[in-house]
Amino acid sequence: MFDKFRNNNGVTWLVVFLGNPGPRFAGTRHNAGFMAADAMADEFKVSINKLRFKSLTATVTVDGQGVLLMKPQTYMNLSGEAVAQAARFYKISPDRVIVVSDEVAIPLGSLRIRKSGSAGGHNGLKNIILHLGTQDFPRMRMGVGAAPHPDYDMADWVLSTFKNQDAEDMQALARRVSAAVQCYISEGPERAMSKFNSTR
Repeated sequence: MFDKFRNNNGVTWLVVFLGNPGPRFAGTRHNAGFMAADAMADEFKVSINKLRFKSLTATVTVDGQGVLLMKPQTYMNLSGEAVAQAARFYKISPDRVIVVSDEVAIPLGSLRIRKSGSAGGHNGLKNIILHLGTQDFPRMRMGVGAAPHPDYDMADWVLSTFKNQDAEDMQALARRVSAAVQCYISEGPERAMSKFNSTR
């Protein structure tokens, strides 16, 4: 859909951090992606605050390549609208759209990097697949931990906040994601997966 075009705008990668906008969702499991965005912004000393493509954005340079950092403001279930707009504008193929999301199916503090894959029940990823027309885009899944028991309401769980040690572990994971994104762009997916994929 996008790979036949050439990009003449300077940006050659999109990094999409998934979450929900507004103070109500700040610090929740579903907003782990936004935590990673803030960690990367801190490292690069930028503010992700320019409203474009239904997202708050900032542009940084990684290994000489222009990278658009995105925090979609559409709410999670419509994240694909923002991603597709930016990908079309910059004429970026899906294999250069890195999506960072929360994941309840892996332990809190763990990171899983894949070059492609299904939505795995994640509505944000599902909508991005719909709008890009493919599931062949890289994703970094941040482990936020499973609900404490099987009957726990999943919506309540992903909208709950991190406490104490869990909060510290997630801040460390957010910084790890920033490093993983840079590695993926500068050294390639195999190196990033080898170096940063982890389980706890």
